[in-house]
Amino acid sequence: RTTLTEVAEDAGFIVVVADADGVLLWREGAKTVKRAADALGFAEGARWSEQSVGTNAIGTALIEDSAVQLFSAEHYAPTHHNWSCTGSPVHDPRTGEILGVVDISGSAASVHPTTVALVRTAVRLAEATLWREHAASLERLRSRAAPLFAAGTGPALVVDEFGWVAGASGIAAPDRVAAPSAGKPVIVPGLGMCLPEPLGDGWLLRTGVGGPLIELELALGASPQVTVRGDANWTRALSPRHAQILRALAAVGSAGVDAAGLSEVLFGDREHVVAVRAEVSRLRKHLGAVLQTQPYRFADGVRAVVI
Repeated sequence: RTTLTEVAEDAGFIVVVADADGVLLWREGAKTVKRAADALGFAEGARWSEQSVGTNAIGTALIEDSAVQLFSAEHYAPTHHNWSCTGSPVHDPRTGEILGVVDISGSAASVHPTTVALVRTAVRLAEATLWREHAASLERLRSRAAPLFAAGTGPALVVDEFGWVAGASGIAAPDRVAAPSAGKPVIVPGLGMCLPEPLGDGWLLRTGVGGPLIELELALGASPQVTVRGDANWTRALSPRHAQILRALAAVGSAGVDAAGLSEVLFGDREHVVAVRAEVSRLRKHLGAVLQTQPYRFADGVRAVVI
């Protein structure tokens, strides 16, 4: 607001903030331009998506997910041809989702080459502010978790509602994990199977969940594929070799198998250890913490079914 509105009156434009649906939430700037905008219905509460009014800086910035500048007849509606408008989307730094648009609008005669840069600067400042608020919320969550970590509850993570890690105990913390939700188990690298426990505005993730909470269904037809059902359900196609590896791991169960033993299953001898490690490494990039190493096996809480 400070960046844009201090010069709005002298430069002859208005500053507008719209939400992710193109609804105008707030505007400020030159009084004469605001009166002209009123005549177009360009005021708080109006929807300026492309579906509502055609091509315009707010609606088009939302569609294109980038900064746009429209001059005169580049607007769809003839009533807007006396205007120049520059809009840029604002993103939630936690999720990457579009929160809304910052827009500068004025007469076609007021267009200036630096307007796009000015709007982008304001957007970067807004997103930086949101990120600082995000960091502060993680710090509050970290402080709330400190007594739990000090009590020695074992390896654990504390994350916010979006999965951003606020603190960790006993493991190397990633920056982010899958966003937890109540009652749905999640597999976390370094922890294995966890059932999220509410903690203030976030979640505590730690081991100790009993029972098979993730099902891995291995289909060995003409087109092998694996389906994982748990915190999220997804299916992935498998190469014949990867299907063979998963079938072998399902057969050995929780005891697992080392690289030499898996080599014997796959190649008929114990000499292809390097090839086995490479194949399992590629497979784990697709399946993540569903697979564990040393020895190779399914993670605790994963029930494998071969069909």
